[in-house]
Amino acid sequence: MEKIFFTRKIQLKIDSDDSEYKSQVFKTLYDWRYICFRASNLIFTHHYLQQQVKEMIYLTDEVKVKLADIKIDEEGILTTSRMNTSYQILAKNFKGKVPMHIMSSLNSTLVSTFNTNLVSYLTGEKTLPNFKKDIPIPFKASDLKALSTDNNGHVFYFKLFDIAFKTYLGKDFSDKASLLHRLVKEEIKLCTSSLIIEKGKIFMRAVFQSENQPQTLKQDIIAEASLSLDYPIMLSIGKTRYAIGNKDEFLYKRLAIQAAIQRKQNAMAFMNNQTKKKFKENTIENLRNAEKRYVNQKQHVYSKRLIDLCIKNQAATLLLVDQQQKEVNASEDPFLLRNWGYGGLKQKIQNKAAGAGITVIVE
Repeated sequence: MEKIFFTRKIQLKIDSDDSEYKSQVFKTLYDWRYICFRASNLIFTHHYLQQQVKEMIYLTDEVKVKLADIKIDEEGILTTSRMNTSYQILAKNFKGKVPMHIMSSLNSTLVSTFNTNLVSYLTGEKTLPNFKKDIPIPFKASDLKALSTDNNGHVFYFKLFDIAFKTYLGKDFSDKASLLHRLVKEEIKLCTSSLIIEKGKIFMRAVFQSENQPQTLKQDIIAEASLSLDYPIMLSIGKTRYAIGNKDEFLYKRLAIQAAIQRKQNAMAFMNNQTKKKFKENTIENLRNAEKRYVNQKQHVYSKRLIDLCIKNQAATLLLVDQQQKEVNASEDPFLLRNWGYGGLKQKIQNKAAGAGITVIVE
């Protein structure tokens, strides 16, 4: 049975009323994040250097350049496995300052990424990444302990490196709560995930693994989905048509945010340069981020409804009408293409269809 992986971003709160303890936890997390930033650059530097040893023509011919463990291969120049070389560097520099499970997770993830892109690095098609200080803090699934939920089933509690956390889902209408319930029941697994700190808030980027349940799909049933002037998605399966979402539902809030951005931009005409800069970085950027989050959430909702309908009707093939062919029709509403966010919606449809075993054809 095929395994599928999917990621959800879940806001966390420190499960304590002690403000001093919360401040200490934040300081600890910031310290760990800074160490991850330094460690990431060290990992890539050492592995790239190992690859380039044989290119150092100024070394003597007696220098061995086979990147292998000398205990396994007598021509090797390493005293351990390649994966462990960078882990030893991390242990030497950071042991006692950060849980080594974090360093282990970081090392395995980045070494895998390095090996995947190795040819591109060596040919110059890609440059080595320059990691930033806001890098996520990785952790293993085994580090998350004592996961439980409250009586209402909407708040989840767990410990991570002996720090007590609880989830904050707010008015979330996605599948995060159901996924966490399934995790509590061990119906799905948690893979290596990470903690993210953004503007004083803590988030968990949780990576879940489940088995792709085979769907009873019929090859002779084809669903056709297209963008409409009045609905984000119009779906046709045989003689049945489904309207997914509607213009008022989707555009009302997005256009309201855009109008607010326009008002703020107009107000900037009366500000000095320093105030303009702060205003743009804070107020306007916050509104733009709110618009992106709203659109992303709606695209997830609509794409899931679409795939659910295809499964319900046993459609094995989904035909997506290429929106570029509909630009003429879109001239009736100049905001259509920009506000529907068709590119992101199409990508989410393709991702969810792949998980359900549905073949997507872009017309």
